[in-house]
Amino acid sequence: MSLEEVETPSPKRGRRSGGRAGNKRGQGAAIKQIPWSVPVNTDKPIEPLPQEGVEAVHDAAMKILEEIGIEFLNPEAVKILKEAGADISNETSESALVKMDRAMVMEKIALAPSQFTLTPRNPERQITIGGNYITFGNVSSPPNYSNMEEGRQIGNRKAYQDFIKLTQYFNCLHFAGGYPVEPMDIHASVRHLDCLYDKLTLTDKVVHAYSLGPERVDDVMEMVRIAGGLTHEEFDATPRMYTNINSTSPLKHDWPMLDGLMRLARRGQPTVVTPFTLAGAMSPITLAGTVAQSIAEALCAIVLIQCIKPGCACAIGTFSSNVDMKTGAPAFGTPDYIRTTQMTGQMARYYDLPLRSSNTCVSNTPDNQATWESSHSLFAALTSGTNMVYHAAGWLEGGLCASFEKFVMDCEQLSQLITYMGPVKWDANELALDAIAEVGQGGHFFGIDHTQERYETAFYQPFLSDWSNFENWRDSGAVTTLERANKMYKQILEEFEAPPMDESIREELETFVAKRKEEGGAPTDF
Repeated sequence: MSLEEVETPSPKRGRRSGGRAGNKRGQGAAIKQIPWSVPVNTDKPIEPLPQEGVEAVHDAAMKILEEIGIEFLNPEAVKILKEAGADISNETSESALVKMDRAMVMEKIALAPSQFTLTPRNPERQITIGGNYITFGNVSSPPNYSNMEEGRQIGNRKAYQDFIKLTQYFNCLHFAGGYPVEPMDIHASVRHLDCLYDKLTLTDKVVHAYSLGPERVDDVMEMVRIAGGLTHEEFDATPRMYTNINSTSPLKHDWPMLDGLMRLARRGQPTVVTPFTLAGAMSPITLAGTVAQSIAEALCAIVLIQCIKPGCACAIGTFSSNVDMKTGAPAFGTPDYIRTTQMTGQMARYYDLPLRSSNTCVSNTPDNQATWESSHSLFAALTSGTNMVYHAAGWLEGGLCASFEKFVMDCEQLSQLITYMGPVKWDANELALDAIAEVGQGGHFFGIDHTQERYETAFYQPFLSDWSNFENWRDSGAVTTLERANKMYKQILEEFEAPPMDESIREELETFVAKRKEEGGAPTDF
């Protein structure tokens, strides 16, 4: 079904910005949190590669594109690249091997902006992707969820909605990426309709579309347009949502991902191109070889975007790590993951493109392993110059499970890191020479005016960590971090209020969803 057949007229209406954001000022009954902001990471990135190393990885990526090639399993994409000057061979009705020289690659990717904005239905939640900005999004796509009472369960709509509410509530989260858990109780043909309706009504943050077929992509774009109260021209004029695609490593791009990329590009909406390369399995066992392959797989798709709509926003994603060579299982949050992320950050800056990475771990429960692996992943994000952190809250089991408790635990860590990235001041009040002189030798600073005026806001106050001494902690019940997180997410859900939405917009969304369901939604194999 074509876009024109399913779109409905939408006159421009008055918009109500906002939502309770609980939260925009950091207030709420359950917790007191940091205010909403789009953080700026002013620290210099860590750069493992010297300049000659950057040039060597670039040269290797170009040789992959020039001499080895990438298989494109989408004839329309092949046709576009062929007309743009790419070398096409082994062409069939379903795929072709695409090679492109480095001059073509560099010419096309130079058209992509180094920075862009994403404006959701609430313009106050606009985020910037690129530059020194860093943004965080919820865990995306696990088929299972877990909490202390239920254990591990197959995803359902209620769990999905609850995770979306948490995504809205926490100010340290800036976008609602994929489904935080797959609601398996909704048929796949209409799941995207219910999920996007929930996401657009329970949040006012940036949302995304899965590139899993034309109907799903077109439906999501139309629902985002309706939710924003936008005309078609307004929607097409600036990025309002995005998609993320993965290459089929090694060296392939499949049909639905390319189709989604092309559909969004035609309407000026961004794509994050994220090769999924695991060293030793889906890419070379060496880190430099893995990064070179990942860069080649990303750049050829970005070339396609720029062939369709020069200047269209896009980003490079990195999902490069290693496998356990004993079992072949993916490993995340490893030293190798940190280094490949930092190296890819260097390459993204070389090409002047925004970067996406992830908060990953392979632990099966929210334990110490989950904490250090996620801490390593977030360290990689901050030190690589990442602009967009996927799966920032709630990820477990290498992405197979979304944990309610870990969601809160991750948000505590994110809030601390955002506070850490705040600007450092050094004016007279900060240097505090008068206060130092007032206290003199051997005194203390607790009671002086300089301290009393600032004590409530001087330092980060955790909402999850317990800073009491052992005796007080023991006498209060010896509550563990996991138990505190369990109680906290339930309190948040109890006090949650959805952000406001104009009733005429809500009704138009409901009408669109009902119409598309009546038409059958998206085709499936079952």
